[in-house]
Amino acid sequence: MNFTIEDFAKNLNQNKFYLLIGKNGSGKEKFLSELEAYFSKDCETVSLEKAASLIQHERENDESEFTENGVDIGRTGRIYILQGIYPNLKKDFFSSSEKALIISGIDNKEKILKEASLLEEASAVKLCGVQKILDRGLKYMSTGEIRRMMLARALYANKKYLIVSNPFDGLDVESRQIIIKFFENLNSSSFPHLIFCAERYQEIPSTITNVIEFTNGEVSFCGTKFEYEKILSEKKSTQSESQKNKDKEFLNEISAEAANSAPQPISSSAANSTAGTNSENGTISPEASDILVKMNNVNVGWGDNHVLRNLSWQLLKGEHYLIKGPNGSGKTTFLELITGDNKQVYSNDINIFGIKRGSGETIWDIKKHLGIVSYRIHVEYRMIGGISLQDVVISGFYDSIGLYEKATETQISTARKWLSFGNFEGRENESFRNLSYGEQRAVLILRAVVKNPLILILDEPCHGLDEAHREKILSLMNHIGNSGKTTMLHVTHDETEFLECEKHILQLCPNEDPMYKIIEL
Repeated sequence: MNFTIEDFAKNLNQNKFYLLIGKNGSGKEKFLSELEAYFSKDCETVSLEKAASLIQHERENDESEFTENGVDIGRTGRIYILQGIYPNLKKDFFSSSEKALIISGIDNKEKILKEASLLEEASAVKLCGVQKILDRGLKYMSTGEIRRMMLARALYANKKYLIVSNPFDGLDVESRQIIIKFFENLNSSSFPHLIFCAERYQEIPSTITNVIEFTNGEVSFCGTKFEYEKILSEKKSTQSESQKNKDKEFLNEISAEAANSAPQPISSSAANSTAGTNSENGTISPEASDILVKMNNVNVGWGDNHVLRNLSWQLLKGEHYLIKGPNGSGKTTFLELITGDNKQVYSNDINIFGIKRGSGETIWDIKKHLGIVSYRIHVEYRMIGGISLQDVVISGFYDSIGLYEKATETQISTARKWLSFGNFEGRENESFRNLSYGEQRAVLILRAVVKNPLILILDEPCHGLDEAHREKILSLMNHIGNSGKTTMLHVTHDETEFLECEKHILQLCPNEDPMYKIIEL
C-alpha cells in the first residue's frame, strides 16, 4: 500500500490522531525515523529507542575521572528539560562562568535561571510527576523515571508534533494512569499533534482516530480505528498448533540437556557456613546449599536518598520471586546488588551462593551462574557496535558484553537452536545494531537463558516486544519456572506478565517503614 510521509503529514492536519502499529522489525521504526526527520525541529520523540540512546550518551560522556570527588552525575533532569528549549545549554550550566556561557552562545542567563527555578510548577513537569527528581542525574534514574522525564521535556518544549512509542512500558500503575489521562484529554485542537506507536494493540487512547499497520516493511492497513478493530476481531492466532508443538519439543530437549550438565564450582578463599565445600579441591559448589542469595540488613543510598533500608531477605532454590514497586523504589538497585553491578554490595552483608561478597571472589565467579536481562545490558550492547546475533547469544556462555573467545561447535549449535526458537532462524549473521529495539530485547533474553543459569534475573524483559515475541518469551519463562533447574527473579509492572510459578513477591515500599514487604501466595 503506497503511503508517503507527505500523505501522513497532510492527514495529521485534518484533526486526526494516528496509531502506528506493527511487529518488531515490521518497518514501523524506519517510517518513524523518516517522519522525525521530515518534521525536524518541530518534533519531539519519546521511545524506548530514544531512552536507550540517551543513557548511552550519558555513559559515553561521563567525566568522573576529571572531577574532584570522582563522580560526574551528568545531565540532571532539570538541565535535560531546559535543553528542549535551549539546546546549547551544558550540563554544568549552573556552575559555569560568564565567559564559558558566552562561548557556549548563552546570552540570557538570568532568564534561564528564573525559568529553571520555576520548573517544579510547570504543568508538564507536574503531569509527568518528575518534580522530585529534577536534580538527579539521568544515569541514576530508573527506566520508568527516564521515560516520564522524556515526556515532560517533550510537553514542556511545546513542539508541534509529538511521537510517543510504547509509552506505558516500564511505568508503574500511578504513572500509567497519569499518562493515560493526558492522552484521553487530548482533542482535535490540541497541540502537539499526537502520533502514538505500539507493537501491541493494548491501552490505546480513545482519542486515536486512525491506524496504520506495518507488515514486512510495507503499510498493510490504513484506515479508521473502528475498521482496524473489526479486522482484529476476525483474525485467528498466527501461531499454529504445529509451531507450538515444535517449541514444546525444543524446550523439553533443552531441559534434558540442562539436567545432564552440572555447573562449574565457584572458587573462593572464604566460605559461608551455608555452602558446601568440596574436600578434594577446596571449591564451593552453589548446588551444595538451598540458599542462593542472603541479604542481612542491607542499606543502599546516596546522600539523604535511601533507596533500600534495613532489607533482610533470602532466595531459596525454586522460589521464583516477582519484584514489585513504584518507579524509583529500588527494584533495579536490588537486582544489581546480586549481579555485582552496584558497588555498595561490598559495604553490606550479602551472600551469593554461600559466599560473602567481598571475600575474594570475582564478579565473574558469580555471573557464571546468572542469566541477566536488564536495561543496563541492553544499553551496553548497543554501544559495542556490529556484533552478530549468533555471537550475542554465545556471549551468554561467557557473561561478556561482546564475544572475545572462540566459540565451540556445541555453543554455535545451541545458539542457533535458540535463535530458531526466537523466530530468528537464518538471521544468525545479521548485525545486532540493525534490529528494532524489541528484536534486540528478544535476542538478549535468549542470551540470558542459553547456559541454563542457576538464577535468571529479568528486569522488565518484555519491554518493546510485539505480541508474538511476548507470548513466546512468557511461555519460555513459564517453562523455565516449572523445570526445577533455574530460579527466577522477575521485575514487571504489567499484571498480564505475572507468572503462575511466581509464588513469592518482594514488594518495595519507598515511603513506608519498613521499606519492603515479603508476600507469600
